[in-house]
Amino acid sequence: MAFVEEMTKTERIMAAVNGEEVDRVPVCFWHHFRPEGSGRRLAEATFNFFEATFDLDILKIMPDIPYPFPRRSITKPDDWLLVEPIDQERSRYFTQRAMAIRALRDMVGFDVPIIMTVFSPLAEAMYAAESRDLFLRHLQEHPTFVHQALATYAQNLRAHIQDCIDAGADGVFFALQGCTSAIMSRELYREVGRPYDLLALQGAIDGWLNVLHVHGDRDLFFDDVLDYPVQVLSWSDRLAGPSLREARTKTSKCLMGGWHEFGALSNGPVEKIREEAQDAIRQTGGRKFILANGCSVPDDTDYQWLHAAREIVNDLAVE
Repeated sequence: MAFVEEMTKTERIMAAVNGEEVDRVPVCFWHHFRPEGSGRRLAEATFNFFEATFDLDILKIMPDIPYPFPRRSITKPDDWLLVEPIDQERSRYFTQRAMAIRALRDMVGFDVPIIMTVFSPLAEAMYAAESRDLFLRHLQEHPTFVHQALATYAQNLRAHIQDCIDAGADGVFFALQGCTSAIMSRELYREVGRPYDLLALQGAIDGWLNVLHVHGDRDLFFDDVLDYPVQVLSWSDRLAGPSLREARTKTSKCLMGGWHEFGALSNGPVEKIREEAQDAIRQTGGRKFILANGCSVPDDTDYQWLHAAREIVNDLAVE
């Protein structure tokens, strides 16, 4: 690789997204913080982990201020009618998450990318139902109620995503759930997942760092979301597949992954963390690639392994 002068984190991620040379492979990893209270506390937890402790290339705000609808509360079909449009100016979900973005932007300026984690409409709907089985049963027996709720979720999330970008985020980490045959058929996902995903993602049109995370540990409908309007794809490549190498044959989007979230990154040893990172670079050539965990590492992960992973990145050669 030709010599590349040291980049800011924003320059490094932009170069990776655009397939240009980088001074070193970009890196990010994460877990949940579950802070009590405000957007300011969420911003502080995010800054302390991503910037102060591990010096990572992306500040990923975790979804620890949840969507304002009680989880596991829907038990009857007509409960779906309780899912209503959100008042943007009064909702804690909007105001506190936007506050976290603005606070982080004040802390780091514009040399560090910031993205907000947002769950898809289908993910939020499945969280709202008493159980996943109940959601699927309501969907089969009372589809009009469920589709009405999904449309409302999508409109609310579209507005929220736009609000996040207006507040200073560079994009969103848009997490899909249900996009796997372990939960539903491909045809059903195309009916209840895809259209509402795309509606919500309209709010991200002004973002340059939108990451689509396809959640699941097996049998993902990976090919069905390759045309989503995002710049980066994230999934558990070591756990669920496809491999980074195979994904590179399917899409020109920037790929994000390489570390097994329940493997060496969260349990050691250091040699295995390095092996997975080196293998990921071999699979991608280090171009259009961000080295990361496939999904969140366990919250009780010993930081010694994360420190080791971050140190390893400084010595990785990009082809």
